[in-house]
Formats: sequence, structure tokens, C-alpha cells
Amino acid sequence: MQDFDLPRRLVAEGLGTLLLVATVVGSGIMAETLTKDVALALLGNTLPTGAILVVLITVLGPISGAHFNPAVTLVFMFRGALRPPHAAQYVVAQVLGGILGAVVAHAMFGLPLMEFSSKARTGFPQWLAEAVAAFGLVATILGGLRFREAAVPWLVGLYITAAYWFTASTSFANPAVAIARSFTNTFSGIRPQDLPGFIVAEMFGAFVALAVMTWLLRGAEPKAEAIR
Repeated sequence: MQDFDLPRRLVAEGLGTLLLVATVVGSGIMAETLTKDVALALLGNTLPTGAILVVLITVLGPISGAHFNPAVTLVFMFRGALRPPHAAQYVVAQVLGGILGAVVAHAMFGLPLMEFSSKARTGFPQWLAEAVAAFGLVATILGGLRFREAAVPWLVGLYITAAYWFTASTSFANPAVAIARSFTNTFSGIRPQDLPGFIVAEMFGAFVALAVMTWLLRGAEPKAEAIR
């Protein structure tokens, strides 16, 4: 990977998270507009999200590592692959980019630019689902980087596509995306008061995955990783 300077890496993280959230929120609005069938609407929300992840990770991964997710950033910081001050700046860029992505999605569909969600997503099953979603995402990234680095964009996109359907929470698995989705009162929204439970569960799942995958992969000879 080329050595891009920090400002370019931060812009890549912000832009990638912006486009990811714009896709999640925008496809949810479009799906809800086109059909009243909730299962079909969820499918219409799922496929664009998985597809955009493949594109964004492929295009922006060589610049910043394509985290687009504070949980992923902190995992790589704890692995020594990212300095703490840089990790903090990554997180800020991701959160701001995500919020702007929700604003852009609303603007494209003629909605109020910012609107707090009233959609309840809380309770132990939802928190467990988010922990499982984040665990699987981090495990997919770490295992992919070790064994099939070039396939990571597809692995992440396919994992999130699947996790939309096997988790009760539809797999946010990303604190920045969760925060951004609290600013949309549409199909993909989450009430602001439900954010703490989601974020704690996501971080817990991510760090359990770090511990498990560190142990599981310890016997293999490490390959060069694409994420700093």
C-alpha cells in the first residue's frame, strides 16, 4: 500500500463513511417508497449496502485502510497498526462523515436535512445481535487480511449482506453508522436514546473478535496487512 499522508487518509475515511451512510439511508428511503412489503424493503436496503462496501473498500482501502467504523479503527489501534492520535482522528472523521451522509440522503429525497429518529431498537436481543454482528465483521476482516487479502472487499460486503438477515438488529455493526442513523426518521433509523446499548454491544463484539482471532491465527505466519 502506498504511504498516503494523514489528511488524505482522514478525507478517505470521512468520504467513505459518508457514502456508506448515504447508501444505507437512501436505499432505505427508496425501498420504503417503492413497496409496503417490509421484507422486500429490507432486501432493497441490504443489497445496495453490501455492494457499496465492496466498491468503497476496493477504492479507498489503499488510501486509509477503509475502516469506516470506529470499532474497526480501535481494534487496529490495539493491534499496534494505528497510532492512538491518528485513531482518534479517524473516529472523528467517520462520525462526521456518517452524519453528513444522512444529510445528503435526506437532501436527495427532499426530506428535512436532519431529523431525529423515533424508531425503537433496544433490548437484550438487539444488543446481542449487534455484538454478534460486530464480532463477525472484525473476524471476517482479520481472517481475510491473513489468508485472502485481495478478497477483503468482497468478504466484508458479503458478510454484511448476510448479517442484515441473520441478526435481529439488521447488523449496524458500526458506531459511526449507528450515530448517523439516529439523524434519520426513515426506514433505517434508530432512536438517539437507543444508541448507547448498540455502541457498547458493537465494541464488545469487536474486541471479543480481536481476542479470539488473535489466538486462532497465532500459529500462522502473518502476511503484510493493508490496514495500518
